[in-house]
Amino acid sequence: MTKTVVVVNGSPRRNGTVAQLLHAVSDGCGADCGVHWYDVNEMTVRPCTGCMKCRSTGTCVLPRDDAHAFAEDIRGCGGIIIGTPVYWGNMSGQLKLLFDRVVPALMGESPRGIPVPLHRGKRAVIITACTTPWPFSVLFRQTGNAVRSLKEILRYAGFRITGTLVLPGTKNKRGIPGRLLKKGCRLGKQLHCSL
Repeated sequence: MTKTVVVVNGSPRRNGTVAQLLHAVSDGCGADCGVHWYDVNEMTVRPCTGCMKCRSTGTCVLPRDDAHAFAEDIRGCGGIIIGTPVYWGNMSGQLKLLFDRVVPALMGESPRGIPVPLHRGKRAVIITACTTPWPFSVLFRQTGNAVRSLKEILRYAGFRITGTLVLPGTKNKRGIPGRLLKKGCRLGKQLHCSL
């Protein structure tokens, strides 16, 4: 059976910096790993209405859209690679919208309302890129806040973080440093080993 990894490009650019870093990690997973790629900017995802019905039904009750298909893929994946540009110290709005809609595919809820992770033992890699140069990207908590937000979502889902790739100062950089691409490949190999 093929091991599958879900790759989520939270950037509006299909071939931008975030996408290139995502490819470095997913390529490191190896040819025997099935990759399901999502460009969130091209997905049709209605906003969550906060009705909370998904807590009892286990699926979103809104009319079927791309969030439903994504949720099904998440349920069956062996691991996940998520990348986002940093907007106002957080993930992109489209990525947040998608995560709002797939809560029942990430975590359940006990009868007392306590979150129950549905992906214990699975692994994840987080990628961020921002225009703010280092050290200001750290001082102003640009990349740190985005990584922290994604870790929070993944932690409640039960994923363990294999590693992160962070690229600050993209506005003045030409290309991606080779060391970062190599690290991405290594993270992909580590992710593959845990599938």
